[in-house]
Amino acid sequence: MAIGEQHITVIIPALNEEESIGKVIADLPDGIDAIIVGDNGSTDRTADVARRAGAVVVTETEKGYGAACLKAVSAVSKTDILLFIDGDYSDFPAEAVDLIGPIVKDGLDMVIGSRMQTYRSHKAIPPAAAFGNWLTTGLISLIWGVKFTDVGPFRAIRYDAYLKLGMKDRNFGWTTEMQVKAVKAKMKCIEVPVSYRARIGQSKISGTIIGSIRAGYKFLWIILREALTR
Repeated sequence: MAIGEQHITVIIPALNEEESIGKVIADLPDGIDAIIVGDNGSTDRTADVARRAGAVVVTETEKGYGAACLKAVSAVSKTDILLFIDGDYSDFPAEAVDLIGPIVKDGLDMVIGSRMQTYRSHKAIPPAAAFGNWLTTGLISLIWGVKFTDVGPFRAIRYDAYLKLGMKDRNFGWTTEMQVKAVKAKMKCIEVPVSYRARIGQSKISGTIIGSIRAGYKFLWIILREALTR
């Protein structure tokens, strides 16, 4: 991977992903320096499988996607780039090179993997989730004039840029908060198309009606909050 002297840390939030977490870690490209799994209180063997695969595992018992990410990042001592990827094997870990490359070569702050640019199957992304992405990115474009097509979890960001964002969301709004704050801070961001497949196991968000509603509400709340604050 064209990463030069950059230190790369992978952050994987996970909840009951024992069947998939090992596959995610195994498929990551060469050149990764550290892998930290934020175990969100799994009741299966997720933590054991991740450790055997070579990851450091930290536990966050407070349920929430953002809480797991925050806990994992808190275990970072020194790095140059953070790569976020889910533990459900829906993304293609080998494509991390496409996200990290532009940061290293072109000096960008953040690169987001867009599933919508390659979106082909309702089995991979349910209609409710696709609509939520469309609405969220549309509002970001309307309010701040920056066009995204996705608020997906597969993304890379400079560690120093991440620290400047002051991330706080502890559940569904994590990715939206990151993008909106990056836009407000006038960071250099782009999207790149990434492949996507149906996840292993059931989604904690889009896999249920209540999860989809709660996620949609949180996306909109974060956009409203950030629109009303400097």
